[in-house]
Amino acid sequence: MCDRQLAYFRRKLISWRDELQQDAQETRDELAADSLREPDLSDRASAESDWTVHLRKRDRARKLVSKINAALRRIETGEYGLCEVTGEPIGLGRLDARPTATMTVEAQEAHERTEKVSRD
Repeated sequence: MCDRQLAYFRRKLISWRDELQQDAQETRDELAADSLREPDLSDRASAESDWTVHLRKRDRARKLVSKINAALRRIETGEYGLCEVTGEPIGLGRLDARPTATMTVEAQEAHERTEKVSRD
């Protein structure tokens, strides 16, 4: 992968991470401002349910930030864009769609088949 492509993915990953971190800060601000002091028990239960869904979404975003940081580290070490299983280059189309990808499509499919067999 050339330097220009690496710079593109670095910018894309940093922008994505910044957006996720900004959303997380907004969630923290909302949690601090809103207290669940609904007088009606039904209203309170509904509000708590909404916050649970919102916090689950934030947890997924937190995990995604970790994957983004790992991808940025791989860019710095020269490992970005290479399959961690086969060592082959990951297609640019796949990386553009999923910049945190660590495996080629074929390796990912094989991994998922193995996981499915293990669960069954």
